[in-house]
Amino acid sequence: CLMKRPKYRTLEELRPLIKMGKYRLGPHATQHAKCEGFTEKDMVATLLFGKELLRYHEDERLLVLGYIRPTPDVSIPLHVIIEYSATRRVDIVTAFIPKEAHRVISRTRLAEMLRHDRHQPRSRVVGQVVS
Repeated sequence: CLMKRPKYRTLEELRPLIKMGKYRLGPHATQHAKCEGFTEKDMVATLLFGKELLRYHEDERLLVLGYIRPTPDVSIPLHVIIEYSATRRVDIVTAFIPKEAHRVISRTRLAEMLRHDRHQPRSRVVGQVVS
């Protein structure tokens, strides 16, 4: 049985796919966005203009730091973790507002968050739904 070798790709190499809309937003990222108050647009902007903090080669994933700017004077850090195992698409695995923006997440913590994390962020609609 041959083991598949992980691909090594940089954020710069993946940006053209993101610009073309060739990305998939995962449920974990969607839930965190609802709970923490950021949008798909914020996640995409982080990937297009943010900084690659760490590569998880074995998982074919990257941790990217960007900022949400609700006003010119306010910058809120946003971490986005993407997977690039698919050749023609980028998967946005999760995204969250970090407690410490420049602290890199270990592979162990990433595994806890994504594989063994029984915590499901909850959200609910408050007020009138407009369609």
